[in-house]
Amino acid sequence: MSLHLAPALPADLPAIPADADGPVFREPWEAQIFALVIRSHQRGAFTWSEWAETLGATIKAAHASGDADLGDTYYQHWVDSLETLLIAKGLTDPDALHALEHEIAERPTGRHTHVARRVPVIVC
Repeated sequence: MSLHLAPALPADLPAIPADADGPVFREPWEAQIFALVIRSHQRGAFTWSEWAETLGATIKAAHASGDADLGDTYYQHWVDSLETLLIAKGLTDPDALHALEHEIAERPTGRHTHVARRVPVIVC
């Protein structure tokens, strides 16, 4: 069995938000979107410049629409920006995202949809 190490992150990527107590994510989905964006970038879905430009535009549009910028919507901007980039790059489409959102909304709260595996899996 060989050990697979994840590639090192480029120096221009942000560090995981943290304070003295550790990572700062109020909800698990915030950490998940953070990881998904970093991994999507590592896999070549978009450049970091594209990400920064898209996130900046998303936040600017939210402010123009009345977002009070209290920090409670920050990771929602990450979700919106990732959706925008993936659609722009042709990696998904709005209908597929809408269907997935509907499917997730219909799931009973607290129920997972993954299947337990008996063999360890390494995600690369």
